[in-house]
Amino acid sequence: MPQTEVLLIEHMEKLGSEGDIVKVRPGYARNYLIPRQKALPLNLANKKRLESLKVARAARETEDLQKAQEIGEKLSKVSLAVAVKTGAGGKLFGSVTSMHILEKLEEKGFNLDKRHLSNFSPIKELGVNKVAVKIHNDVETEIAVEVVSENPIEDSE
Repeated sequence: MPQTEVLLIEHMEKLGSEGDIVKVRPGYARNYLIPRQKALPLNLANKKRLESLKVARAARETEDLQKAQEIGEKLSKVSLAVAVKTGAGGKLFGSVTSMHILEKLEEKGFNLDKRHLSNFSPIKELGVNKVAVKIHNDVETEIAVEVVSENPIEDSE
């Protein structure tokens, strides 16, 4: 398959960041990237723009890291309580999933994605659990999630 090299002008998910030289199919470059001004064909004149794009990329990455650190500091102070239905002996019906945690975080003003909850496995027991939240490649924090029963626990006999 023939490929052509282009210089990315802006960050493209799963392709690269501004200032990267990537190989893509000619039709993708010709019909999508170049007309939407997301990339430039790689030639001598456009190689000169590479340095300014790298400076812009460094500034954006620094800003993203600072925002992630601020969010991480706020998140580390957050503790969540999730009420679930339980049966005899405090046995949970189902489990607490990442969606439950994301909804509770959204109520507190944090808009995160499922991908931010790294290595999350559903919580199937009552009590306090630690959940790792990865906001940025360099910023990871933990939040306390307390799973409580919404009805009184009855002893199983």
